Amino acid sequence: MNKNYNDLLAFVTVAELGSFTKAAHVLGVSQSALSHTVRNLEAKLDVRLLYRTTRSVSPTEAGERLLHSVGPKLREIDLELELVNDFKDKPAGTVRITAAEHAINHIVWPKLRPLLFEFPDINLELNVNYGLVDIVADRFDAGIRLGENLDQDMIVVPISAPFRMSVVGSPKYFSQIKIPKHPSDLMHHNCINIRLPTFNTIYAWEFEKNGKEIKVNVKGQVVFNSSENRLDAVLSGIGLAYLPEDMVQSQIQTGELIEVLTDWCQPFDGYYLYYPNRQLSSPAFKLIAEALRFHP
Repeated sequence: MNKNYNDLLAFVTVAELGSFTKAAHVLGVSQSALSHTVRNLEAKLDVRLLYRTTRSVSPTEAGERLLHSVGPKLREIDLELELVNDFKDKPAGTVRITAAEHAINHIVWPKLRPLLFEFPDINLELNVNYGLVDIVADRFDAGIRLGENLDQDMIVVPISAPFRMSVVGSPKYFSQIKIPKHPSDLMHHNCINIRLPTFNTIYAWEFEKNGKEIKVNVKGQVVFNSSENRLDAVLSGIGLAYLPEDMVQSQIQTGELIEVLTDWCQPFDGYYLYYPNRQLSSPAFKLIAEALRFHP
């Protein structure tokens, strides 16, 4: 029986993502073509591999067995094919990384942009995502998280120094309201919020002083899921924002923003690149990981 590699790849991708739509996007094919491919595989094997409803897709018992046996092997084949680049003069191929907007804009892109001129055969995909992404299931080569959120079974590379958050407001805003002296005072302010996708919740602002930790569920007129939008809003005088210090340092120095509660904003562990398997990393990925590595 002739079983095609692409048929198996199509099935594994659909089963892992639980969606024909998402899998079609990842594989770069139409949803109808992908559905036809999977049905052909089921016909060849004479067994049903997927349960299909209007809302979800999940593997049958036979599908689960095939997924767990074939899925890891297909990933190893893809990675081994990337290793063929070892025989080229220059690293090549696509590297996909997912991270929060701040990490991409202020750390990853500034470090990797020069690399693309030097190595034109490297393709880079940077995905802005605040959620705790499963990089294996979503087929990313690596992710970036703060040190406190790292999985134990991942290889990690530090890519930034420890940093701190800043609570800032514009002179225009503070001309109308008193400057907060304690985190609890924030309840009387118009605070610019961010919604985190992982649990679909508004982020609680975190503070620490003399070993005492406080989380404040602030309120305000505006909620964003973007750091750049929050920076624009605080500069316009809408309210207070809680942003990475390096993002607002220049505006604090010029007087466009006023920093408050500085004694409550303590440094914490910075960003790390994380990925599952050092031995199967492509030359292009190794080059990028080393370029991102933080050197104190």
